[in-house]
Amino acid sequence: MKKKKSAPLVLTALFAALISAGCFIHIPLPGGVPVAIQDMLAMLSGMILGPIYGTASVLIFLVLGCIGLPVFTGKAGIQVILAGPTGGFLVGYLLGALAAGLVLALLLPAGKKPSTSWAYISITIAALVATFVLFACGIVRFMQLTGYEFGKTMAAVLIPFIPGNILKIILMVMLTKKFRPIVNNYLKKD
Repeated sequence: MKKKKSAPLVLTALFAALISAGCFIHIPLPGGVPVAIQDMLAMLSGMILGPIYGTASVLIFLVLGCIGLPVFTGKAGIQVILAGPTGGFLVGYLLGALAAGLVLALLLPAGKKPSTSWAYISITIAALVATFVLFACGIVRFMQLTGYEFGKTMAAVLIPFIPGNILKIILMVMLTKKFRPIVNNYLKKD
């Protein structure tokens, strides 16, 4: 019984660690915003853990980076969020996880067994919404910081990332479909 009560905290910490470790897997691009898997891991935390625990795991990751751990693709400090070109994306991680968790909480409530096709549709919608939220935050902040106009910003921070994000969405859908029901067993309140 005690194990089950601590499971949400353990899973939240685990996802915070996974998101943090994701900083070691990135591909630098000339625009200043690297291709990373951290965004996928952040959104996945909301999709698998739900809006509360998933968002908490991203918040822990952000706090770790703000206090000095180099988890923002090798950088650290609150200035990365406030003044760096990726700061809007980092905030988008938090809001994307929340959005993904909320969408799935509405479309696939825990404890109900949906059809396989509805599960895939719902998870895909959540992944798309989360990706949109993340990029909206990142694009707006990037434009504020750089003074780039919309077209130039899209060419720098969206268009080069479309193929990678399609792959990330496919991965998120498959991983969520597999692991969300398992994790829900540990998150259930008795």
